[in-house]
Order: sequence, then structure tokens, then C-alpha cells
Amino acid sequence: MNKEQSGVLKAWEATVRKTHAAKKRANSIFGTITMANATDDDLENNNDKSDNISGEPYLVEKILPNGDYYTGQWYDNFPEGQGKYLWTDGCMYLGEWHRGKTMGKGRFSWPSGATYEGEFKSGYIDGIGIYTGPSGDTYKGQWVMNFKHGHGIRFYPNGDWYDGEWRRGLQEGLGKYQWQNENHYIGEWKNGMICGTGTFVWSNENKYDGQWEDGMPKGNGTYYWPDGSFYVGNWSKDPDEQNGTYYPSESSQAANLEWDPQTVYIELADCKICPSENVSIMPSQKVLAWYSAKTDDNPRRLSIDGRVSVGIERPDKMHMWESDDDSTDLTEVRRDLDSELLCVQVQHQHDDTNPKFNLELPLKVPKLGKRPGETISRGHKNYELMLNLQLGIRHSVGRPAPATSLDLKAAAFDPKEKIWTRFPTEGSKYTPPHQSCEFKWKDYCPVVFRALRKLFKVDPADYMISICGNGALRELSSPGKSGSFFYLTEDDRYMIKTMKKSEVKVFIRMLFAYYNHVRSFENTLVIKYYGLHCVKLTGPIQRKVRLTIQVRFIIMGNLLRSEYTIHRRFDLKGSSLGRITDKSESEIDSTTILKDLDLNFIFKLEKAWFEEFCWQIDRDCEFLEQERTMDYSLLVGIHFKEISANGEFVPCGRRSSSGNYENESTPPDMEEHILDPKRWGTIKLGANMPAKVERTIRKPKSVFHLVGEQTGECYEVIMFFGIIDILQDYDITKRLEHAYKSIQYDPTSISAVDPKQYSKRFRDFIFKVFCEDT
Repeated sequence: MNKEQSGVLKAWEATVRKTHAAKKRANSIFGTITMANATDDDLENNNDKSDNISGEPYLVEKILPNGDYYTGQWYDNFPEGQGKYLWTDGCMYLGEWHRGKTMGKGRFSWPSGATYEGEFKSGYIDGIGIYTGPSGDTYKGQWVMNFKHGHGIRFYPNGDWYDGEWRRGLQEGLGKYQWQNENHYIGEWKNGMICGTGTFVWSNENKYDGQWEDGMPKGNGTYYWPDGSFYVGNWSKDPDEQNGTYYPSESSQAANLEWDPQTVYIELADCKICPSENVSIMPSQKVLAWYSAKTDDNPRRLSIDGRVSVGIERPDKMHMWESDDDSTDLTEVRRDLDSELLCVQVQHQHDDTNPKFNLELPLKVPKLGKRPGETISRGHKNYELMLNLQLGIRHSVGRPAPATSLDLKAAAFDPKEKIWTRFPTEGSKYTPPHQSCEFKWKDYCPVVFRALRKLFKVDPADYMISICGNGALRELSSPGKSGSFFYLTEDDRYMIKTMKKSEVKVFIRMLFAYYNHVRSFENTLVIKYYGLHCVKLTGPIQRKVRLTIQVRFIIMGNLLRSEYTIHRRFDLKGSSLGRITDKSESEIDSTTILKDLDLNFIFKLEKAWFEEFCWQIDRDCEFLEQERTMDYSLLVGIHFKEISANGEFVPCGRRSSSGNYENESTPPDMEEHILDPKRWGTIKLGANMPAKVERTIRKPKSVFHLVGEQTGECYEVIMFFGIIDILQDYDITKRLEHAYKSIQYDPTSISAVDPKQYSKRFRDFIFKVFCEDT
């Protein structure tokens, strides 16, 4: 480049850093530079065909159609190797490229003066690197997909610093935080706050060593003075819960005898943890000209309706009310076996017109299913039940109760711990008048479920509004063979499932273990339960039918509630007999729940996520095996990030008909999670997880294998998953089912097996279809 060109280039760089209007003036600024402008056609067709033939990257300088500027190595219409990219808003990247994405070592700078220098992967900050903020604050350490994740050191603008473990952008694990005034803390962190076991040392050498919660001492701990005296006790911000004993040393001053432990909380209130910075825009968000050149004329992404749906297949309708009889019928087992056998014979023959068997066929977006469920309005056969349910929930949650502690006594889990409330139509001292039939309402272990809602951070007011608000519930028929019914709230946040008496007994039996498990493992994949209740008819209706009629139901979270459209849903158990949908490929829509033999993907998680996933699956399965339950499954929802204009899923790096790679940047709604630290918590194990899936193919000889052959064809996705249906005991029904089916089929292929065998088979299968993205 000659001096004239160099001078003009420097002037252009200075101009675009000062104004966003540089885009409009880019052509005039570069008017004297003797290089060709890059048009849309330039991005499709390489002008230098001789270099194309050589197969080696070559040097270019390009003014791109959107006004951006690139100089560096180029190959096959994309940056490949070393290169520099200048955006018109003043951002700049200098470093390594691969197929048009930042990949390898590089340096990204913002107009504010902030910089990042380190490793990149597929456009994301990923690896080891140093971020320097506009105020001089720095972070040096590990990153995963734009998040501080792993070990790192952060120096804050006010002089504070932190050296320790990070997780999804926040301090979590072991770490040391030192304030400018020389106070420091060494110990455990959780979600960016001091939590767990740790030691706080003041600059005057006083020290607290013990338990913490939400940044304050909570639980057992000891406070030390430099003279050797100390105070041991149970710590709490509530003076009524605070208690302990002071032990003076021989040289201690009398003043310590009058010391109040509550002064510690006053002192700690001034020791604030510096908040996470708001980064204006991440490198992965920056639009690159070669990916945006055709978006106006040929949009690649389909619209997202933002509506979650639960994939279910409706059997014949039945009435919700049932008696207390839970008898076992062997004919049901035989009928299930016959239907499963027919399903396997008809649906799972090798078919070259099905993309599950033919790699030449592209994967297409399933047709959008209707919003599931039938709205329960006046005149519906279960309208009164819905009213009863809403009245009962409002009463249970709104009932005055003392502050809920997470440390529950054993009596709270007693099966006899239940509260009956009568709801006469005219109302009573504790219940309002209503237009439904007279009924009685039962709360099972109310203290435990109140603690669970607190543990799961469920706001009582929001909980009541979701279930008991103006919106009607929607009734869903069961996707399985249990005959249970489901209700879905208007906002799709909660599901309400009717239960058999035997299932209630199982849950009450394992409630203590369940509570301890979900409390011990914050990232457990086991489904969250929020309440267990019963509605019992009384009054004229009960006297008329002369039966004890009641409905038991449980309230749980909706795992697949998301702002994304869920394109594929799988219910995975690790068994093969009957584990296939009875729908043809043309009948499958976005609400259809597919099964093990329908699976045509391998799920690939980033290394840190995969290690946590394997560890958590082991803990959850150990818990379920210990509780002697089986027949549970992993519910998986997949949102494909890239879709072509003709409704096909776009693999990573695949070419479009125009010659461009059809990869696009992360969707705006996904990037909001990365931009706003307050929303980082929504990306967690099993929810909103960026990942990849690799397509698999089932060959004629392996049609009944649970895992198909890998093809190397990968797709970028957002994943949701969790373990559901955990309340099936290995009872007489399941034992009969196992015995009957084992006569004709391989016992290991049957879903109903001993809990220990079920747990092992489930884990073996899950660890085959989930792997690390290398």
C-alpha cells in the first residue's frame, strides 16, 4: 500500500471511531484508494480465479457492501487466516479467521476503548484471554461462549480484586475477594455472592470463619479477635435466631464482653461486591458483511411465534373424576404389548423416503402444531373441577403462615401431615362463596411444598396469578399410557397432572429424599414439583353417586416453556420395545413427542457443560435408583438456530445456492442473554443451552439400534432437557408387565425393568447420545 493509501486509511479509521455516520460517507472517503469495491456479486464470485485454482489463501483489501472494511487473507469468498475487520461503528477485530468467523487468537476493540485479547471460537470469546474495560478494569482468565467461566483474576476500577473460579460470568466456587480497604474474604461463592463456607478477615485482623448465605453469615460460625478471644454460635440477621457463647482470652479487654454480634452485619453492609459490567456488544453479535449480504432479498430465518407447546397425542376422552380403586388389570398390559408390537412392525421398517434413513434428504422444519389443549370454559365437563382447583390453590398459597425456613423438621414430611378445608358454596369463615359444587380440599405436607417453592425461587403472587388468574386452564390428554390428564396454565409456566393414589403414596414416601436432593444439587435435572393436593366431592353430588369421588393432582414446572419455537421433542428412556411414534413423517408436527427409535441426532455439549451434565445425570440416577423408581425419561427440546428460506434446517458451514455459507449470527433474543448480566442466569444446565446436534442415519441392518450412524452433519441449536415421570414405583403392575413381555422379547429391551437395571441402562444410553463437542 502506498503512502497516499495508508494516509487515507488512517483517516477513515479515525472518522468511523468518532461517528456512526461514517457508513454513509465510506464510499467518498475511499474514493482515492486504488482497490476494487466489494459488491454483493464479489461475495458470491471470486474475481481472482487464478488464486481460487491454487487453493491457497491470498491477500485482499475490500470495502464491503455495508461500508465495513476488511484487509487480510482471503479464500473461497471468506476470510481465512490472518485478517483485520473494521466496522463502521468503530469496532475492530485483528487476528485469525476460519471460514469467515473469528477463530483462534485475536484482538477485539470497542469504540469505548475496551479491548479483549485472547482466544476466539466460532465468533465467540472462548478460551484464555484478557479483557480490559473502558474504566481500566481487567479480567484475565478462562472464557466460554462470551462468559467468564473457569479460573480467572478480575481487577475492578475501585481497587478491589477477585482471584478464583467463575461460572457463566459470575463468581462461583472457591475464590478470594479483596477490598481496597484491605478487608478480604476467602471461601465459597455462588451466583456472584458469598455463599457456603469461608473466612472474612478485617483490616484490623478481626476474623469470621463459618457459614455464609447471600453475602452474610448464616449458620454455624466463629468470630475471632487478635487477642485470642472468640465467639462461637449460630449466626443470623434476625436477632431472635442469633445465639452463641463468648470465650475471652487471658489478655482480652472487658469491652469485648459487651460486644453485639449484630454489629458484624452492619460492618459487612459496607463491603459491597463490585457488579458485573455491561458490555455494549459482543464480538459474536457483530454482523459480518458476507453473512448479511443476501438477507434483505432472501431471508434465511423463519419467524418465531414465541409460543411453547407440549407435544401430546390425544386418546379418547375420559372423565377426570375417579374413585379410590387402583386395581391392577393384566389385560391392560397385554393390550399395551399388542399396540407396541404393531407400532414397531408398521412404523420402523426401512424407508428411503424418510430422512431418518436417507442422508440425501434434508431435514425440514416440522409444520407448526396448534396450541395444545382445550380451553376449559363454562359448559366443559371439568369446568367445576378447574374452579375447585383454583379456589384451593388460592386458599393454600394465600393462607397466612410463618416465615418459611429451608431447614425443615422431620415432622413436616410425615404422611399424616395434611390439611383438610371444606368449601361450601355459601362460603365459610375461611373460604369465599363460590359458584362450583361443594367440595373438600386437601393439602399434602404444606410446609414442605412452601419450602420447595421458596427454594425454586417461585414468587407466591406470581404463582397464584399463573394458576388462578383470569386466564382459563387448558386441558391436555396424556401422552403416555397412564390415563392421567394434564392442565396447562395460560402462560405455559406450570403443568397440573392428575395422579393415582399409588403415585401419591410413592411421592409422599420419597418426599424427604426429593427435598434433600433438589436442595443439595441446584442444577438437578429432576423435574420441579410445587404442590400436591386433592379435591374431594361432598354435598348433593357425592350423595347421589354414593361413591367417594376425588381427584389428586400435582403441580410441576413446564420444562419446554421457552421464548423459542421447539422444533423437535424427544422422550428418551434407553429402551427399544415400542419406543417409536405411531405417526408417519408427514403427520409429525412441532408438538409431536418422538421416542428413542425416532432419534436421529447426537447431542454435542461444550466441554464444561458436558462434564457437568454427566456428573448431574449420575447424581440424579443414583437418587432415583435409591428410591426404587423407574420408567422415568429425559425430555429433550431442540430449537434450530438456522433455517433456510425453503424451510430446511441449515447445517454448520453448508453452502446456499448463491455460494455463501448459510450460517448466521446468534439470534437477537439469544444475544440478549449474553448482553445483560441479569439474564445470564436463564442459561443453565438443561435450559437455554447453546449446543450442536450431529445428524445420524439408521441403516437397514441397524434399524432397531438405539443410536444411528454418525454423519458429521452438525447443526447449531438451543437445547432444553430434564428428567420427568419419576414417580413410577416398580410395583405389581410393572412386574407383571415385565414378566409378560419377557416371554417373547429380550428383557433388556423392555421399559419395565428393575430400578437398578433401569438406572444403568438409562445412563448408558444417555451417555451415548450426549457427547463432548470437540
